[in-house]
Amino acid sequence: MKAKNNASIYSALAANLLIAVTKFIAGGLTNSSSMISEGIHSMVDTINQVLLLYGLKRSHKPPDSSRPFGYGKELYFWSFIVSILIFGLGGGISIYQGIQHIIKPEPVTNPLWNYIVLASSALFEGISLVIAIKEFDKLRNGQSWWAAIVKSKDPSSFLVLFEDGAAVLGLFIVFVFMYIGHNYDMHYMDGVASLLVGLLLVGVSAILARESRSLLMGEGIAPITQHKIRLLAEKDEAVIRVVNVLSTYQAPDDVVLMLIVAFEPDIDTEDITASIERIRTAIKTAFPLIKLVFVQPQTYTRIPNNLFDVKKP
Repeated sequence: MKAKNNASIYSALAANLLIAVTKFIAGGLTNSSSMISEGIHSMVDTINQVLLLYGLKRSHKPPDSSRPFGYGKELYFWSFIVSILIFGLGGGISIYQGIQHIIKPEPVTNPLWNYIVLASSALFEGISLVIAIKEFDKLRNGQSWWAAIVKSKDPSSFLVLFEDGAAVLGLFIVFVFMYIGHNYDMHYMDGVASLLVGLLLVGVSAILARESRSLLMGEGIAPITQHKIRLLAEKDEAVIRVVNVLSTYQAPDDVVLMLIVAFEPDIDTEDITASIERIRTAIKTAFPLIKLVFVQPQTYTRIPNNLFDVKKP
């Protein structure tokens, strides 16, 4: 999974860095606010790719005394920072630029450079988007695109997808409004394009921030997986039932699981210990993403009508 995500991130980084430079040059030469906004957009995307790569590297640091559960949530933290950067730097500055050029519109000079840059940018961004789509498609497992994004525990995969998608759509918006403004002498259209690009980035940022925040706060395994784990644990001969299943994702490929299990009341400590080891082995074998399994035993006393009275461990 790590290699796949890195492939899409590196392709996006290379494309955005090259495109940002050309957009700034074209925007400066033609006095186009929308092109400057697009340059800011690409520069923010470039910074985002660097931060994602840094988060991925940090997330794979081994556990130590200060972080006994590892550094997996570094990825979630930096993904959240990326979503905020898209909002503040990308969306905010583009909206400001757009409003300024709507209030005081200025004619775009020699727009041919802008069209050349937009065409080349669309090519590079399109290639990067295709790579991101192919990489994310491998992780969907038959789910719809939106369901896969919501359920994904790896923000680096859908962050790149959203960024590249927003970039391609932004280029289309700028092209349409720049063409209208240039051909019909509606100079404020350049500002409108910048404003729309900014609003697009704010919308994308809101979605990404929501998903990254949810992961950072601690998401657990899916209900269907919890049910399978319950059935697996309750197959053990010493177990009456699983009272509760608690879990959290420390990283996209690292889950910490805690089971509160009711054991037969007439078994001794050695039998409980042996049962716990069997449960741990079975769960880790069936679900490789679960790295740590904690089992909290509870003993039950039988009372009439086949009910059980819980005793605290």
